[in-house]
Amino acid sequence: MKIKNAIGILLMFALLLQAGRARAQDIFSAARENDTLRLTYFLQTRVKIDTADGRGSTPLIIAVYNNNEAAVDLLLKCGADPNAADLSGNTALMGACYKGYFPMVRKLLEHKARVDQLNLNQAPALIFAATFGHTEIVRLLINYKARLDLRDRFGKTALDHAAGQENDDIVELLRASSKP
Repeated sequence: MKIKNAIGILLMFALLLQAGRARAQDIFSAARENDTLRLTYFLQTRVKIDTADGRGSTPLIIAVYNNNEAAVDLLLKCGADPNAADLSGNTALMGACYKGYFPMVRKLLEHKARVDQLNLNQAPALIFAATFGHTEIVRLLINYKARLDLRDRFGKTALDHAAGQENDDIVELLRASSKP
């Protein structure tokens, strides 16, 4: 009799755990689809706002990467961590810089995203923006005091990456910004 009760309790616990995982999984779909109604529901049902998927991405990282402004606004308003990183150490800011989403970069910086946070390759957001030719984002990051001397694990700065990609406007901007 006691074994049956223990098995029943374990089964119920497993079902509750699975339901919690499914609910958390749905928050990622809502972020990806810019579905603020579902996001609001999940946040009201106490799904952790900075819960991570299998790659370590939070709903905010996913919403930013998909350029979903309404979802990003809601998540930031509800306290999502703009500095949360995925399993590679990439943040929402790095994703926005990679994709060239200037309004997202500005919004994240206004919500205290750390401009010089490094991923596992020791690359800050500035390297992403410089490498992929996003001049206005580079300018914005410089205005937010991004360090120009940071080197990734290969020993390269944002200037080195910009030069390697022949992003001449960015090379010029970085050189001008590094002069005293």
